[in-house]
Amino acid sequence: MYRLLLPSLGRGLLRAAGLRCRACSARLLPGPAGGRAPEVEVPPSRVAPHRGRSGLLPLLAALAWFSRPAAAEEEEERQGAGGAAAEDAADETEAEIIQLLKRAKLSIMKDEPEEAELILHDALRLAYQSDNKKAITYTYDLMANLAFTRGQLENAEKLFKATMSYLFGGGMQQEDNAIIEISLKLASIYAAQNRQEFALAGYEFCISTLEEKIEREKELAEDILSVEEKANTHLLLGMCLDAYARYLLFSKQPSQAQRMCEKALHISEEILGERHPRTIVLMSDLATTLDAQGRFDEAYVYVQRASDLARQTDHPELHMLLSNLAAILMHKERYAQAKEIYQEALKQAELKRDEVSVQHIREELAELSRKSRPLT
Repeated sequence: MYRLLLPSLGRGLLRAAGLRCRACSARLLPGPAGGRAPEVEVPPSRVAPHRGRSGLLPLLAALAWFSRPAAAEEEEERQGAGGAAAEDAADETEAEIIQLLKRAKLSIMKDEPEEAELILHDALRLAYQSDNKKAITYTYDLMANLAFTRGQLENAEKLFKATMSYLFGGGMQQEDNAIIEISLKLASIYAAQNRQEFALAGYEFCISTLEEKIEREKELAEDILSVEEKANTHLLLGMCLDAYARYLLFSKQPSQAQRMCEKALHISEEILGERHPRTIVLMSDLATTLDAQGRFDEAYVYVQRASDLARQTDHPELHMLLSNLAAILMHKERYAQAKEIYQEALKQAELKRDEVSVQHIREELAELSRKSRPLT
């Protein structure tokens, strides 16, 4: 069976878990540390589009979390010199935590996960000593994402749950996008661990919660909820639908996966446009679900369009999209054209130094050679 590669800007969720679609796809490929994050390229909360950076919030948001409100300054004046000294000490500790977090992020970007982990433990120790709950929350989140991208799923699960506990303790509601993102990662962890009941419940919780939230907020005026915030929630729903589609495809439920992909693609086209990298990947994902059902002609329409757009826009995962196009051409028994596209994909993968894709494409070329060899 020819396998389709499944690139996606939301793919960090399944890639980190090393999931493989037995029916039709190669192992989902790991992206660069931090972005992919991301990315993970998994994306930061409230920032569209999702690119898979580690953590719920970008670093600037973390720094904003640590700043004291004006009320704290008024209290400081009333406390006198002793209170001011204590505040100065707290500020110094806070500044040290921030520097440690910056160093950890840099280590992640440099693909030095062990160093990043050590630095994050130092940051967490200081955060606990100073009882800085926001710093504790953010550090737990970074540690969770780091463990997630390294495939340390049991540890990642514990850390994500700790992050969620602190977020709830700070008054965050379960429908907040940050909570949904963590829930989506937990669902992907459960899927990778074959804890299917938990995985299914997780995916369905994310999707149903976001759908209800979108319906409830759609009539809110812009001065109450901005257009950007509404769009971010829609994009997060699209990411959840795409992740759930991958789970369904992995579970050999391609027709249900197709419906999820169609919804995700519609959201992406409406908000990001047809030429956006995420939209292009979703076209290929939809083709994958159709291919798994033996609907090769329909699959070809989507994957051909995705490949054309990827070439026009210099898509970062062009080689994976071309590989999918070649696989579907093989299913249509257009072997000469499939060979040509595979060779193009191989050159692109080699330029990207994507060794996993290079190996996959070479295996597919070998299979193509056997398949197209005349019977004697």
